Parts: sequence; structure tokens; C-alpha cells
Amino acid sequence: MSVPGAARDAGLQPERTRLAWRRTTLASSVVAVLALRQALRGSGSSAELAGAAVIGLIWLVFLWVAHRRIRALAAVRPPVLEPSSALVVVGCTVALAVFAVAVIL
Repeated sequence: MSVPGAARDAGLQPERTRLAWRRTTLASSVVAVLALRQALRGSGSSAELAGAAVIGLIWLVFLWVAHRRIRALAAVRPPVLEPSSALVVVGCTVALAVFAVAVIL
């Protein structure tokens, strides 16, 4: 049972969370590269180039949010993940999945 007002010992939880963000960033990078490769494999039409640009933009937004979160976790008492940041990450993940399906079809 925790005592109100007592100092909280976070232990290794922030480090595990930081590592999880790094793994997720790596996985997102692999998905983005594979999607870009598939999108640019065709004839080089403007639609393919626009799709590749959107995939790259989504990936950059995800990297930006993940980097901000990784830096925030370095604090002694890391702040809670903002709902807007969580929504952006979910949106990027869903958008990459949608573009991956669109590229495959």
C-alpha cells in the first residue's frame, strides 16, 4: 500500500518504457521502408510518388512523437503520456497499415 505524499520509486519502469519506444520506432522504420520500397517499385507515376511522400511524412511524424517521449522519459519523474501524443501515434500506425494495404492491392 502506498503512503500519500511518499516519494515514488519508479525503479526500471522508465527505462523499460524507453526501450519499448525504441523498439516501436525501429519496427515503424522497417514498415515505412518496406512500404516506400513497394510504392516506388512501380512505374514512378505521380500517384506512387505522392503515396511515398505521405508514407515518409507519416514516418517522420511518428519519429518526432517517439523522440519527444523518449527524451521525456529521461527525467527523474517522467510525465504521463499526453492523450494527444498517444492519438498521433495511433493515427500514424493505422495510416501506415492502410497505406501498406493500399500499396499491396
